[in-house]
Amino acid sequence: MFSYFYIINICVIIVFICLFFITRKTNKRWSKINDYLGKVTTTVDSIRYGNLSTKIEKIEHPTYQNVTDSINRMVETLNDREKMIIEYQAELMRQNKLLESVINSLSDGILIINERFDILRATPKILKWFGIKGKDIIGKNVFDFIQLAEEDKEIDKLNNIEVFIKHTPTNNFIINSQPLSSLEKKRYVLIIKDITTEKEIETLKEDFVATLTHDLKVPIVAAANMIDLFLANKFGDISEKQEFALNSMKSSNKELLDLVQILLETYKIREHGIKLCKEEISLNPFIDAIVKEMESIANDAKIGINFQASSNDILINADPMQLQRVVKNLISNAIDHSNTKKSIEINLGIAGDFVTISIVDFGQGIAPDEIKMIFNKYYSAAKKLRKVGTGLGLYLSQQIAEAHGGEITVTSEENVRTEFCVKIPVGK
Repeated sequence: MFSYFYIINICVIIVFICLFFITRKTNKRWSKINDYLGKVTTTVDSIRYGNLSTKIEKIEHPTYQNVTDSINRMVETLNDREKMIIEYQAELMRQNKLLESVINSLSDGILIINERFDILRATPKILKWFGIKGKDIIGKNVFDFIQLAEEDKEIDKLNNIEVFIKHTPTNNFIINSQPLSSLEKKRYVLIIKDITTEKEIETLKEDFVATLTHDLKVPIVAAANMIDLFLANKFGDISEKQEFALNSMKSSNKELLDLVQILLETYKIREHGIKLCKEEISLNPFIDAIVKEMESIANDAKIGINFQASSNDILINADPMQLQRVVKNLISNAIDHSNTKKSIEINLGIAGDFVTISIVDFGQGIAPDEIKMIFNKYYSAAKKLRKVGTGLGLYLSQQIAEAHGGEITVTSEENVRTEFCVKIPVGK
C-alpha cells in the first residue's frame, strides 16, 4: 500500500515538473511573440507618422521572417512612392510658379470671382488699378472697384465692354468674362485690359487723318479747277500733247481727290455714324445712270460694262447718294481687278426680303483666306498690284449697306470670276 502511494506521488511530482518546463517554454515563446508584435507595432506607428526608414530586424524563424519580409517590402514600396510624390509635388510647384509668373507679367489684369461677385484671386495689375494691397482684396465685391458702361450686362456675358475703375479714373479699360464651367461652384474669370494708349493713338490718328485730308482737299480741288480752265482754253489755245498731259493730270488729280474723300468719309462715319436721307429709288434708271458715268473709266481699261435691267422695275427706299457711292466703288474695283477683256456684268434681283445688286467681274479673283478680310478697315488687295488704294472703299461700302439694314456678300473663284452682291431690305 505504501509503495502504491509512493509511486503515485512520484508520478504527480513528475507531472508538475513537466508542466513547469512546458509552462516555462511556453512563456518564453509568448514572450518572443510579444517582442515581435511590439516591433511590428513600433514599425507601423513609425510609418503612420511618416518615418519610412524604419524596418523590422531579421528574426531566425521561418514564420516570422515571412511576415518581416512582407512588412519591410511594404515600407520600401511606400518609401519609393513617397519619393515619387515629393518629385511630383516639386514639379507641380515649379509649374505653378512659372504659370503664376507668366500671368503676373501679362499687361492685362486677371481676377476670379464667385457667383456673389466676391473676389477670390487677383493679379498684381488688378491690385494696382484697384488701389489695394495684397490679400486685402480677397472677399471684396468686385463692384466696389468697377462700374460697367452697360449696367444691364450679365457678368458671364461681358465681351469687350467698357469699364470704369474708380481708383484709376483717367485710364480707359475694357472687360471680358469667362465662366469656369468645370467647377462645381460657379466661378468667373474677369480679364481687364488697359486700352488708354490704344485710345490715344486712335484719336491722334483719326485727328491727324481728318486734319490732313481736309487741308489736302482744298489745294487738290483748286488744282482740278485750274486744269479745267486750261482744258477750256481760258488761258489760250493748247496743243494736242498739252491736252493729253492735262487730261492725265486731271485723271490722277481725281484719283487723289477720291482717296482724300474716302478718308474724310471714314472719319465722319467713326465720329458721327452714317446719316441716311432715304427716298424712293427706281433701280433700273438709277443703275443705268451710274453705268454711263463709269463707262469712260471702263473704256480707258478697255473693259465693257453690261447692265442687265430688271424686266419689272424695282423700287426701294434708300439714300441715293450713299447707294451710288457703294455701286460706283464696286464697279471701280471690278475694273481695277479685271485682267481679262470680258465685260463686267451688273444684275438686279430679289432674294427673299432683299433687293440684290450684283457686280460680277472675270478677273484675278480673291483668295479664300482674303475674302474674310477685304471688308476690314485699311485692308487693300490693291497693294499687291502696286495700285493706289487705302483699303477703305469696301469698308465704307459695307458700313453703308449695314446702315440700310443690309450687307455686301462676296463669292470668288481665283482667275475665274468674282461677284459682289449688295443686299438692301425690301420696303426699308
